[in-house]
Amino acid sequence: MQQSSGLDYFKELHGTSRINLSSSCEMKLLNSTAQLVEPLESRKFARFSLQYTAVEEKPNGQEHWEPRFSGHQSLQEREESFFARDQKINCAFVKSPKGYPSTGFDLAEDDVRYISSCHIAVISCIFGNSDRLRSPAGKTISRLSRKNVCFVMFMDEITLQTLSSERQMPDRMGFIGLWKTVVVKNLPYTDMRRVGKIPKLLAHRLFPSARYSIWLDSKLRLQLDPLLILEYFLWRKGHEYAISNHYDRHCVWEEVAQNKKLNKYNHSIIDQQFAFYQADGLKRFNASDPNKLLPSNVPEGSFIVRAHTPMSNLFSCLWFNEVDRFTPRDQLSFAYTYQKLRRTNPGKPFHLNMFKDCERRAIAKLFRHRSEEKRNILQAAAE
Repeated sequence: MQQSSGLDYFKELHGTSRINLSSSCEMKLLNSTAQLVEPLESRKFARFSLQYTAVEEKPNGQEHWEPRFSGHQSLQEREESFFARDQKINCAFVKSPKGYPSTGFDLAEDDVRYISSCHIAVISCIFGNSDRLRSPAGKTISRLSRKNVCFVMFMDEITLQTLSSERQMPDRMGFIGLWKTVVVKNLPYTDMRRVGKIPKLLAHRLFPSARYSIWLDSKLRLQLDPLLILEYFLWRKGHEYAISNHYDRHCVWEEVAQNKKLNKYNHSIIDQQFAFYQADGLKRFNASDPNKLLPSNVPEGSFIVRAHTPMSNLFSCLWFNEVDRFTPRDQLSFAYTYQKLRRTNPGKPFHLNMFKDCERRAIAKLFRHRSEEKRNILQAAAE
């Protein structure tokens, strides 16, 4: 794809289409990708070099030490990792020393070569047979995107077996429709929700050559061309990360209460995480505060659009490390991670676009999880 020298190129393009869900949620999208030009990386983005811990050595005197996929990060190392500067940090994919088994998330060599060649990636995953595979709406995907965008679905072996039994079998090249299926062996966590956070939050680690990525939960079907998504959420106003606010809850206090009410995770661990964040400066969300950093402190994290810039990559690593240290409920750690990153680096802004949830719903159709489908069938039978 071509690149332009500025972000004001949008003014020169012809034709937009409007999605008008309500008077407060009008989207002026480009009509096509025909004249779309990828902008050069903005000079306003912070520039520094991130390196990642590749192998962890066993510390002396610890007989029962075991290697971990995310490594062993001390609280002091965690604190220092929030500085946006040249540094080496823990960001998962930490290999074990010789003599120890793999720490997990093992991929076939052919799949590693494929995803390493991608420059723009649309990413999703199904682990534990939790969802059906939903192909992007074919008519909306342009020839330009089919040529330049990788659509990659990560899954475990049991999910692949189920899809194959439902006659959704990969072809010789590993594709089911637009999706390139990548089977992950030796999952690093027993909790499938935590495993799913790896491709969700760490696209820049899995796709080392990618400039951009779009994440969508497997319960969503993409309804818009990926390049138009990048243009609308990132390129048009010079953002490097985009995520929607939550459709209902906007304060972490509310999110904590809801997680406990629905027994989403162990209550004592949620309390421990929340107390830690409050002690480190997390404040209640005040919608009327003119100085608030975000329009909401709770994201609807099923859809994320990213440029793989240094600050975006750092934020993603920091957010994943919180999910690894505490609970896999990533909505509990999002605002804390963002606020601490901003607070630690006052001279280096992070250009995050927190957009309206109705925009997310306009471009990604929501379906039910398999477990919810079964529950509905049982309820209907009982009635």
